[in-house]
Amino acid sequence: MGSTENPKITLYTSYACPWAHRAQIALRELALPFTTTLIDLAVPRTPSYLAINPRGLVPALDYNGTILTESAVVAQFLVDAHPSHLEKASSDEGGPLQRARINFFVDAFVSKVPGLYLAALRAEAGEDKERAVGKVVDAVVKELEPLLGDAGPFFGGADRLTFAEVQTASFVIRLLDFAQYEALLPKNFLTTLQTKAPNFWKWASAVVKEDSVTYKWDAKANAEKAILRVEKARKEAAAAK
Repeated sequence: MGSTENPKITLYTSYACPWAHRAQIALRELALPFTTTLIDLAVPRTPSYLAINPRGLVPALDYNGTILTESAVVAQFLVDAHPSHLEKASSDEGGPLQRARINFFVDAFVSKVPGLYLAALRAEAGEDKERAVGKVVDAVVKELEPLLGDAGPFFGGADRLTFAEVQTASFVIRLLDFAQYEALLPKNFLTTLQTKAPNFWKWASAVVKEDSVTYKWDAKANAEKAILRVEKARKEAAAAK
């Protein structure tokens, strides 16, 4: 795979994809130089990209000539290959416990929030939307709020991003920023989160201010793309009835 001292890295990504965003956050937080190749997810993948990742998904990482795919795998590899503040090694004192706690938090987040959040985006305005948003809030309160009691402001009392944020921040910034667009989420979503999940709110508010998270993030452009995707999904669902 070559040296990890000065690796040659190309990230194949889409700025619209929260999963791919994870790899970008890891690279930026680790201060690793990399080249970006954007993949248009709105059209069929080119033969050249399918040769890199036959699944056609993003991200894909070319690391010294070796291709790695799947966002969690890519992010974990980068963190393990380049020791940093993000996460202790399993051989470090306290490392296994810290990694277990981070893994539990990430699993709780990813298994509960993105699916409900996507359903909330697609729900029709009115009672359906309010009900779907309520499920997101309930999941945050039940699953995440108790795990963020010691956030300081980041996971586990850290004053810098950790691997927990690397794996979840791309969804957090969408949750908070998309609530500015009524076509996606009602604005009272944010005040409800702030009231019912103060630990989560404090943590999330800090996360979305970090440069490694906001790098290349265009809330307006991504929200507009999300609105178009939601409208398309609704039309397809209606046509299928």
